[in-house]
Amino acid sequence: MPASPSVPVSPDRRAEPLQRLLFGGIYGTILASALAAALDNDNGHPDPGYDALWVLLTSLASAGAHGYAHAIAHRTADGAAVTSSVVRSVLTEWPLTAAVLPTVAALLGAHAGWWNEDAAIGVALTINTVALFGWGLWAARVAGRGWARSCRTGCVDMLLGLFIVAANILSH
Repeated sequence: MPASPSVPVSPDRRAEPLQRLLFGGIYGTILASALAAALDNDNGHPDPGYDALWVLLTSLASAGAHGYAHAIAHRTADGAAVTSSVVRSVLTEWPLTAAVLPTVAALLGAHAGWWNEDAAIGVALTINTVALFGWGLWAARVAGRGWARSCRTGCVDMLLGLFIVAANILSH
């Protein structure tokens, strides 16, 4: 909502949607990677459609829990009713759920028979690891860092994805 010229908006308030996007993107990508890696270690018959549904539902529950906790923690900061601030806060967590969609799409591809679930998990982990690099790069660029420093930041974020990949390999 744009501010009127007579009411200045603090830079922190203007940056909040971008911060939530970056937070949700990174958090959701890590969540999707961890869930995909865990799927690869179950002993049951593969059911990628069911797994895709649970990855999506888990992201919705995580987004809801984070939005709810954020609203409750800040409920005394503004005069808004708790109900409206909770709903608003939960809805602003959409980037977390959006970030799991590549993993859900890979699993749905396996459900459609395009590839098997193991291949879908490999694709999801690869996409998510590259996405973590992109999220880190973007966050650093937004913060005013140069390209070299931003690439280093992206590489550090990518290490989170590589850690999950390595843990997945070592757990077999």
